Amino acid sequence: MTKHLLGSVAIAAIAAPALAQDADLLVLSYSGYEDPAYHTAYTEAHGDDPTFSFFGDEEEAFQKIVSGFQADTAHICAGSVTKWVEAGIIEPWDTSKIDAFADLNTDLTGTSVTSGTEELYFLPADFGSTAIAYNPEEVGEEAVQTLDVFKDPAYAGRMTIPDNVDDAYALAYLATGVTDWSTATDEQFEAASQFLRDIHPNLRAYWGDAAELSQLMATGEILISWAWNETYPTLRDEGHPVAFEREPEEGSSLWVCGFVNLVDGPGSEDKVYDYVNAFLSDTSAVPLMENGFGTANQAALVDTFSDEDLEAAGLEPIDAPVLAQLPIPQELREKHSETFELIKAGF
Repeated sequence: MTKHLLGSVAIAAIAAPALAQDADLLVLSYSGYEDPAYHTAYTEAHGDDPTFSFFGDEEEAFQKIVSGFQADTAHICAGSVTKWVEAGIIEPWDTSKIDAFADLNTDLTGTSVTSGTEELYFLPADFGSTAIAYNPEEVGEEAVQTLDVFKDPAYAGRMTIPDNVDDAYALAYLATGVTDWSTATDEQFEAASQFLRDIHPNLRAYWGDAAELSQLMATGEILISWAWNETYPTLRDEGHPVAFEREPEEGSSLWVCGFVNLVDGPGSEDKVYDYVNAFLSDTSAVPLMENGFGTANQAALVDTFSDEDLEAAGLEPIDAPVLAQLPIPQELREKHSETFELIKAGF
């Protein structure tokens, strides 16, 4: 899944003065994650920021690595991890070297991505929620107590879901009673796909990024959306009517991004661990939240923010099922992608 900072953040990063870069650590990431506030402990320890190289999407990053580009660690989202494992380009983390490992949110760590092992290939670092954003002036609270609201003809043409296969299937699996997609059967996959086919005629559009969605909801074109949590405070702070329902009967989702340890990285392995430890430290929790992300360090999240803070960001603990968008078998993810493209085309 592609979850990255909005363009304004990336532009600000480009406009900022160039910082000294550590030649012993190369991080492959989305633009925006080089923000020094995310790794202050690393800079304090080593005097320089890591060197960063950027990609536009994770397929580009994958092709870059398999073509011979060398980096030490990459910041990607969970959906891509199995493909990277099967390609042999990442190696397990030594969890004894990860300071916050015992404090990570267990909903985000999940199970091993390789059958029959307990090795950790994906280190969760930041996450957000995906749930129902809606206009409470035109949609009653009772309507969004079920994900079947997306089937409701009363809102046909006034609803949207992401143009993102992981978010779409998270919605569909939840709506059809599945909260762990890593073990989805053929029957469960077909049921989820049918849900997406059923709601397709009701959708005005598939939104591409959070800025587009905010615009659609601000103008009133869209009343109900399957949305990332950042949309909620953005619209609220702009004075638009918005509510965020994370506890419908069937539940809601969490997306998660994090780090993978690249094989044969050219730099310092010790600095790789220093960097991920800095990203997961208490000091990174606030700047991540300011950009709409929760830290995967659950202890830091709870210690730093009040329940009211988390609720305002759409990241509060909930009493409902949660589907965490953790790595899934590559064959299943390819089926998701192929079928989603057909559904969007009307098949």
